[in-house]
Amino acid sequence: MKLSIIVPVYNMASGDKLTFCLDSLLKQNLSDYEIIAVDDCSTDGSLDILRKYEKENPDKIRVIASEVNKHQGGAKNLGIRAALGEWIGFIDADDWIAPDMYRKMLEKADESGADMVGCDLNMVDTHTYTVGDVIEENGNSAQSGILDHDKKKSLILDGGRLVVKIYKRQTILEKELFFPENIFYEDNAMSNSYLLTAGHYEYINNPWYYYYQHQASTVHSFSVEKCQDRMEAGRVIIREAKRLGFFDEFKSELEYQFAQLFYVNTLFTYMPCVKPTRMSFVRELTREMLENFPDFQNNSYYVERVNPEEKKLINMACKSTLQFYVYYKLLWGYRNFRKKLSRK
Repeated sequence: MKLSIIVPVYNMASGDKLTFCLDSLLKQNLSDYEIIAVDDCSTDGSLDILRKYEKENPDKIRVIASEVNKHQGGAKNLGIRAALGEWIGFIDADDWIAPDMYRKMLEKADESGADMVGCDLNMVDTHTYTVGDVIEENGNSAQSGILDHDKKKSLILDGGRLVVKIYKRQTILEKELFFPENIFYEDNAMSNSYLLTAGHYEYINNPWYYYYQHQASTVHSFSVEKCQDRMEAGRVIIREAKRLGFFDEFKSELEYQFAQLFYVNTLFTYMPCVKPTRMSFVRELTREMLENFPDFQNNSYYVERVNPEEKKLINMACKSTLQFYVYYKLLWGYRNFRKKLSRK
């Protein structure tokens, strides 16, 4: 078996999301592959759809029904353990791919000797094969080739999403690259582990992966629990770097990545989007950030990449949670007031 495509599924029946995804996988211009669809205790009929596709395509689709809801990480782990392919690819159940994607990536691997191959991603808000906005942070040609120190640094900082790449199953199993379960942002947590355990990466400049944006997407819903999951994903990044032995070599890049995911993104999601906000949450978030990396504000990547207003607010929060909290609330209230005035 050449390729196993793992699809974690949870409540994707509505709006033809799941069927559009599966149809795109069945249309791959490739013969030697399997689709492993893992239902994570869906409650909306997704499993019925999967069983129907499995019955109609027994040579291509295998369905695994998880006995316990473990989020996408747990579903992916079940798929990894069941996979038979030399290569593994992941796809979210509300996204889809171009017909040539996996064939072209496998051909690139065969001709170059790469053990990881990736392409570009484009964002769309309708079911279409017309390319939408291309997300350029999913790789670049300078990262292609044998992965030396500089290329690995680049992958930590701008490695893109796991779903636009294929990986050797043997490496995943040997390095035990299993995802954290029962949290969101499992890809963020494990991205470095997948990227840095490869030895040779090839990037293809084609937007073959269609990333579907809709109101049910994880990125469009926020809660305290999701903020906490993002924080846990940051902790996993550091644990994995130490487990796999690349923490010291890439400490500066990991410090910035942790600060961005664990602290910056969480803080500026929590404050405007979670109701009600609690000062104690901000205090504990800041405390843990400073315990892990007390000097993170002087990190060169942080200085260069975080916008000035966020840096000003973060500096304030690190000095006084109360001052930050009051200032932010007043600032946010003032901006909302100005928006209301502008609409009149």
